[in-house]
Amino acid sequence: MATPFLLIVFFLIISPPPASSSTSTIHGDSITLNQGSSLSIDRPDHVLISPNAIFTAGFYPVGDNAYSFAIWFTEPSCSNSCTVVWMANRDLPVNGRNSKLSLLKNGNLILTDAGKSVVWESNTFSFSSSYLQLYDTGNLVLITSRERVILWQSFASPTDTLLPLQPLTRDSLLVSSRRLTNFSSGFYKLFFDDDNVLRLVYDGPEVSSAFWPDHWLLSREAGRSSYNSSRIALLDSFGNFTSSDNFSFSSMDYGQQLQRRLTLDFDGNLRLYSRENGNGSWVVSWQVFSQPCKIHGACGPNSVCKYIPSFGRKCSCLPGYKIKNPADLSLGCEPEVSSVETEATFIGLPHVEMYGYDFDIFENYTLEMCKEVCLRRYDCKGFIFKFFYQNHPDNIPYCFPKLQLLNGYIAPNFKGDLYLKVPKKRPSKHWSAKEQNLDCPAGAVKQLDRRYDKSNGNWSLKILLGFVISTGIIEILSLVLLWLYFTRQQKIYSTSEDYFHATDFRRFSYSELKEATKNFSEEIGRGATGIVYKGVLDDKRVAAIKRLNSASQGEAEFLAEMWGYCADKKHRLLVYANVEKGSLAKNLSSMELDWEKRYKIALGTAKGLAYLHEECLEWVLHCDVKPQNILLDADYEPKVSDFGLSRLLSRGQLHNSSFSKIRGTRGYMSPEWIFNLPITSKVDVYSYGVVVLEMVTGRSPSMGGRVADKGRLVEHKRLVEWVKEKKHGAFAKSWWVEEITDPAIGMEYNRRKLEGLVGVALKCVEECRDDRPTMSQVVEMLLRLENDHYPN
Repeated sequence: MATPFLLIVFFLIISPPPASSSTSTIHGDSITLNQGSSLSIDRPDHVLISPNAIFTAGFYPVGDNAYSFAIWFTEPSCSNSCTVVWMANRDLPVNGRNSKLSLLKNGNLILTDAGKSVVWESNTFSFSSSYLQLYDTGNLVLITSRERVILWQSFASPTDTLLPLQPLTRDSLLVSSRRLTNFSSGFYKLFFDDDNVLRLVYDGPEVSSAFWPDHWLLSREAGRSSYNSSRIALLDSFGNFTSSDNFSFSSMDYGQQLQRRLTLDFDGNLRLYSRENGNGSWVVSWQVFSQPCKIHGACGPNSVCKYIPSFGRKCSCLPGYKIKNPADLSLGCEPEVSSVETEATFIGLPHVEMYGYDFDIFENYTLEMCKEVCLRRYDCKGFIFKFFYQNHPDNIPYCFPKLQLLNGYIAPNFKGDLYLKVPKKRPSKHWSAKEQNLDCPAGAVKQLDRRYDKSNGNWSLKILLGFVISTGIIEILSLVLLWLYFTRQQKIYSTSEDYFHATDFRRFSYSELKEATKNFSEEIGRGATGIVYKGVLDDKRVAAIKRLNSASQGEAEFLAEMWGYCADKKHRLLVYANVEKGSLAKNLSSMELDWEKRYKIALGTAKGLAYLHEECLEWVLHCDVKPQNILLDADYEPKVSDFGLSRLLSRGQLHNSSFSKIRGTRGYMSPEWIFNLPITSKVDVYSYGVVVLEMVTGRSPSMGGRVADKGRLVEHKRLVEWVKEKKHGAFAKSWWVEEITDPAIGMEYNRRKLEGLVGVALKCVEECRDDRPTMSQVVEMLLRLENDHYPN
């Protein structure tokens, strides 16, 4: 086993080289970046160059006025295209002006956007002086000057590429780019699984599956060994790759001293590239898949992949389906019609495989028997019918009925056929779907999926953490002491429900609140966790008093701004300030909400959610953002209420898997709930976007056929789809904003500002959670809209 050798090499390469006395600057191209210094995006010559000049580190353009701090091969010149091997902020590019990479005096390396917000940092601290240097290996290293201790290195956090002598360990992984010209994180990953085996995984928007090595093979059958704990893989400079699970390979040009890189490409194939120094042509010297259509997720759902050696992969929709997004074929195809007919038949597509997602496997079934199995289930999309030869002269037929049509490809040597279930009235005899090239043209413009704002951005990622680290040990101790102080101010009552009692709150008795509400006679609202009543306290304050449905709900509201509570035997009530105007839902049907008030509500609600997500000591997910849970005071200032469905998570917990059931209200729920994806703060962002669209249009999220649109009924569709169609559809007009605006707003509104608000809302309701902004970013975008002066 090669594990001992790999460990020895690993420790050798992470050891820093002898100290260099060179800290000079040559024509602006730095050898090192010292403490207190910065690399500015406004200076093209502000780059770091390795001593052998093979690698360069600096700001690299990834879109329209969007840049990432990256490492690339110096030759050929980037006037055409550079070969990037690492990026710090691939998913959060910075502005093209006033952005900097700075090495602070406390030893922390930070990347700041134009608005001075930290978008990436090394999370390092050192009492000793340190400097940043790009090694000849392509490793960017932050190291102390005297002790020669490595504080941080790019080799420990690769993006989509491994360089020679760069280890892949249990703590690192490769993530492909989104597309050939989009450097943001894609759907494919290479990492050591929990069984210590190196695997390739497709982690798409809706499904995830491992596809290399073949999952039906045991580790030993695939030539792998799970009996190791080191989890390390390494590519040497001669073209030999060795992994601790016994997987290894050598390049076709093994033994030659060439520039090399092992890259997980956007199409999911792991390839080793090599070239002569200075030669701009990379040659594939090894790859995992010679048949790239067998890579999972190649063309998305309801489509098939066909490999043509001279053209590459081509994607085609199955009969009855159409391309979902021509700009991104990996999203697959969707049904041409939404209606489902009760009677169905089958279309036979020869040599088409659809791998996985069988609801059962039927051995020795005839074709007619297989059809009958699929017809009995409404959710059966079709089936694969094939023969297996099992050490005897007779072929055994197998039937694989499908719940989903994924991982489809055409291969002449595949000894099976796909029988696609289609409506009986519209059977298609011939498959003549138009094929689309999956690969992008070489001269495509590097443009991100989302448009990048050219104004000074200010992303607030990790503000609290960045502040604590950058201010040093003294500030950290201060925060700890402050936390201990507030902890001492709290008492926990030993009830079975673990309700909190803060000393600033008043604990009411049940009889007091019963008297204040006149025996709960005046109802002013309802939430997911209880009914809200109006009450007058002893000190004459008008209060809203919520009577919780059960003792297991509403814990999070005790952390909200309240006057008090009641935890008296089985009775659980919350007491907080009454809001004169009631809920947003109640006010949307009135004529009181003009444009300025609606914008004020949208901004205030965004600030409230941003506070819950990013400024609370505990991370709060609301999980049920809707107009009924946004209350308005006398000045129409919004207050986010009804935290009955919310969850409290630890500050460092980015993904929550503890949700046992779907939460929220239909129409406002994000796709993550439906597809059982990890739940993050982006679920509240999605709901907020729907609420803003409802405020602008005056229409409910699920609209339906009851809504009239200039004398005709609107077809049944969601509000989000309707707004997108008005803005981007085939019949989109320049006055699309006027068509969607609620008449109750009146004519006194700023069209450009309203269009900007709708644009922010549409970003919030992106299907993919990674494409949605955070609530703090939403606040910043709305504040920019408010500060910009547009003519009406």
